[in-house]
Amino acid sequence: MTGADALTGSDMLAAAAMIDDREYTIDELATVTRVPSRTIRFYQSEGALPKPTIKGRVAYYGALHVERLAQITALQDRGLQIKAIRDALTRAEKGEFSLQEWLGSHDQLSAPWAGDRPKVVTEAELGADLAGRRPGLLGELVRMGAVERRGDAYLVDSPALYALALRLDAVGMPLHTVDGAFRILQKQLGRLADDLAAYFIKNADALGDDVERAYEELRPVSLEAVRVVFAREMERTLRKATESGATAVFTRGKKKTKRPRT
Repeated sequence: MTGADALTGSDMLAAAAMIDDREYTIDELATVTRVPSRTIRFYQSEGALPKPTIKGRVAYYGALHVERLAQITALQDRGLQIKAIRDALTRAEKGEFSLQEWLGSHDQLSAPWAGDRPKVVTEAELGADLAGRRPGLLGELVRMGAVERRGDAYLVDSPALYALALRLDAVGMPLHTVDGAFRILQKQLGRLADDLAAYFIKNADALGDDVERAYEELRPVSLEAVRVVFAREMERTLRKATESGATAVFTRGKKKTKRPRT
């Protein structure tokens, strides 16, 4: 159920308002909502969709089911799995929160923290970007995963990290070293993101009464805090390494680093 074959959640809600107390068989419900019958049965088996009314040997559905299917669709569009959808709808029915407010909160939490999104560039565009740089650079960028060949074009998964890699390459740092540093950062900052998210979920009440405003402020503050804390920790680590003499390797002979052959 994708594309033009599927109704949006708002379409289904409009349909529910129009049909009022009309009853549907499962095939008729599938026609109205454009949700396949087998999918409707699956939602029922998972507890996300209320059971129909049985009259004789026929199951009948009504406006409640059209509305619920609209809600399920809206939640699926936001990436939720069916078990999470079932739990969210059950809690909303119990009055623990408003589903519309929850959807708004989900949209806010799902908003990107960075404007760094994958970008597809043509071979000519990438060639122009690397013009004047050293031979073999494109091959190394492909090997480190900064760019990926896609037919006649290239996918740049992270334009920001790609630009940073070029900056470091321009001052002579081998790309395999750059790649190693990026992987360390991703691994450690990934753990940091997991830990912070778990911490705030566990202590959600500590965000105060205006959670939306607190979250909006938390985003830039967190990014700045990471920058400041990381800078201070790097100062501490390098000071300790300098005092122990470990940083002498950076000045010993200043040998030229050989770049890997392409």
